[in-house]
Amino acid sequence: MQVNRLFEIVYILLNKNYITAKELAEHFEVSVRTIYRDIDVLCQSGIPIYTSKGKGGGIGLLDNFVLNKSVLSKGEQEDILSALQGLSATNYPDLDKVLNKLSNLFGTKQNNWIEVDYSDWSNTQKNKFNLIKTAVLQKKILKFQYYNSYGEKGSREVEPLQLWFKNKSWYLKAYCRTKNDIRTFKLNRIKELSILNEQFTRDLSQDIVSIQENIPQIPQEAIKLRISSSQAYRIYDEFDEDQIEKEKDGGFIITMTYPEDDWVYGLILSYGNYAKVLEPIRVREIIKNKLKETLHSYD
Repeated sequence: MQVNRLFEIVYILLNKNYITAKELAEHFEVSVRTIYRDIDVLCQSGIPIYTSKGKGGGIGLLDNFVLNKSVLSKGEQEDILSALQGLSATNYPDLDKVLNKLSNLFGTKQNNWIEVDYSDWSNTQKNKFNLIKTAVLQKKILKFQYYNSYGEKGSREVEPLQLWFKNKSWYLKAYCRTKNDIRTFKLNRIKELSILNEQFTRDLSQDIVSIQENIPQIPQEAIKLRISSSQAYRIYDEFDEDQIEKEKDGGFIITMTYPEDDWVYGLILSYGNYAKVLEPIRVREIIKNKLKETLHSYD
């Protein structure tokens, strides 16, 4: 379409000092005459394009020209660019191309405020993430084997709605055809993943509230720990500042509120003999019993 070609001509001119009509014609697979007609249309629309003849000549834009973007404030333009850069976390296709176009459109230099590195992920995990992302964007059905929190394996067929990052882990929000309900799946537990050649029409906006309502609400437990000063390198990574009280000997009193489950027991046990449960007594006894069970497993 001519409108798309006109916009792309302007984008090209914003990136180059000049270009010949022949080069533009080859790029768009149209005639040189068509390109000159497009240039006339752009000039009549107020785009300050100039042409020069002879060696080194061509078509260009007047210096310091940017497209009229008065619809958006400067702050809104920066928000758009920042939000798009945030998509780098998902390896969104052609993102650099879009950012370059919008930066030129806004007459703004990109501020690369975010960089996401998945170097600790295996290729299997990266491929899984990208496969799910593709299925979400293309509304394709996913099929996989899933291990629940009890280690039970089951086959699932789902309509993927959203990738969700929470508490250092990636999850998939999806409508599970196997369970006929909205479910949340942890990516690490998804195995044998494949995209089916079938599309769905379900919209995330219809189901997001249902997803949140279906996440089990586990009772919270206030737990107080004493942790050795030798673990300071972990303390400030794993706890909020208002949960930490430093003692005179350099140790730490940690007051935290977490769902009482195997995860929080595992967190406490990961500190070994450097951590001691002070309250509540019931959790203290649970940790003692788990330590005894571990010791007996070596008998």
